[in-house]
Amino acid sequence: MAEDQEKKQLLHLVFGGELKSLTGTEFRDLDALDIVGIYGDYKTAETAWRAKAQQTVDNAHMRYFIVHLHRLLDPDAGSVERT
Repeated sequence: MAEDQEKKQLLHLVFGGELKSLTGTEFRDLDALDIVGIYGDYKTAETAWRAKAQQTVDNAHMRYFIVHLHRLLDPDAGSVERT
């Protein structure tokens, strides 16, 4: 019966860009950020993240990140203002 239940949707954003410094997280050009996509679970987001990171391995300043959107959108936490 648990197999028939759909997994809970936990949204994750994968994005990246070229950093100004290897030691920080400030991007060189915000207009050039690469929005890879939004995924319904961490495993899928991680797969996309790994693929993009591998494609840019030759550029040490290029970094990709996974953002846990579901944590920002949790209505119980009061993070989202509804209008």
